[in-house]
This record gives sequence, C-alpha cells and structure tokens, in this order.
Amino acid sequence: MVQYTERLTTGKLIKRYKRFLADIHLDSGEEITAHLPNTGSMLSTKTPGSPVAVSYHPSPKRKLKWTLELVQSEGTWVGVNTSFSNHIVETSIAAGQIPELQGYDTIRREVTYGTGSRIDLLLESRNKRCYVEVKNVTYKKGAGAYFPDAVTTRGAKHLRELSDMVKEGHRAVMFFLVNRNDCQFVSPAVQIDPIYSETLLSASEFGVEIISWSVEHSLYGCKISRKVPVRLPI
Repeated sequence: MVQYTERLTTGKLIKRYKRFLADIHLDSGEEITAHLPNTGSMLSTKTPGSPVAVSYHPSPKRKLKWTLELVQSEGTWVGVNTSFSNHIVETSIAAGQIPELQGYDTIRREVTYGTGSRIDLLLESRNKRCYVEVKNVTYKKGAGAYFPDAVTTRGAKHLRELSDMVKEGHRAVMFFLVNRNDCQFVSPAVQIDPIYSETLLSASEFGVEIISWSVEHSLYGCKISRKVPVRLPI
C-alpha cells in the first residue's frame, strides 16, 4: 500500500473554484480553504456536499496548510491530487506490481526530453530506456473512465514527444492512472478534446504503448488494484 504523506482529515466539499482552491467544511466543524493540485475540470468529482479527505501541512512556507486529496464520487474514493499520481506509479513499479514495466534497473523522475518537456518517469537499464508519461484519470461516465476532462494541448504535445522517442528506438508508454476503482474501461474523451483523441490514436499506431491501471483508495493509503482495458476510437 502507498501511504499518504500525512494523516487524512474528512469533511464535505463546499465548492471548487479558481482552479486550485476548494472550500471545505471539516467534520470537526471548522471551515477551511484547501489547495487543490488538479488542473482539470474535475467533471464528476466536484459536486458540492461530496465527502472529501484532506491532508495538513504546517510548513511556514505554505500559504494554504491543507491539500485536497480525495473526493467521494458514487460511493468511491477518487484521488484528485495529480501531484501524487507519479508517486503511486513509481512506487508500484518498484514493488513489482505492474508487470508491463518490469526489467529495468533504475527509475528517474522529471527527466528533460523532447522540446523542453520533462518525462514523468524514465526507466533505464544498460541497453534500454522506457519513457513513461502518467495521466491522472478521474472523470467517470457510465461504466467508463475518460481522459481528458478538459482540453489539453499539453497532453497532445506529450503524445507527439513519446512518438519521437519511439522513432529514436526507445520504448514509450502512456500510462493512464484511473484514480478510482469503479470503472470497467478507460477511453479518450472524444467529445471534450477530439484533437487529443486523434493524437492518442496516432501515437498508438506509431508504437507508443497505452497502459492503464486503477487505484483503490482508503483513508489510510492506496494501492494499484487491477489492469483496466483501454478502448480507442475506431
């Protein structure tokens, strides 16, 4: 199990606003404003009144001491802190829990590549490299998980750069981390961002691998739970 950095405190979501802020009514009765490390629209995970879990960070360098970690949607805890996603994937790879990404000696994070970008995870051994881009998926509609939940030109750029790594003879992986455990498949959100969907399909045809696993959350930690089928548009 991947442990949260701090003990979680529960409450109810009042509102999410200004992209990185969320007002929360803690179960203790206190009302707080928490930092929300999530650039997406948070479709299906921002309903006022939803149960939430936050972590407390008393560092004097932080303006906001609380961070929103989890939102409950349809009875399931959903990880909305995108800055924690890479840690989940990295820890799971190191623990041997993701078979597709085994056989490498080292894992490095935020390595510069492409045109001024940083790859989330670079797996290396003496004779091979694997570039892994991690995307946090929280949007659920019906039985499926969908990415993105808002237009992402940056995401399309990452796909093109992964294709360039394949062109150079390396392995490249788009890893969709479905940060909830109640979805039967993951698919690009064509109606939200058709360009991203087209770029993902092109990258797949070029040789970029698409892998997806879901995460099971509790108030004590989380773990990679199961592989999720990827459905690409025809």
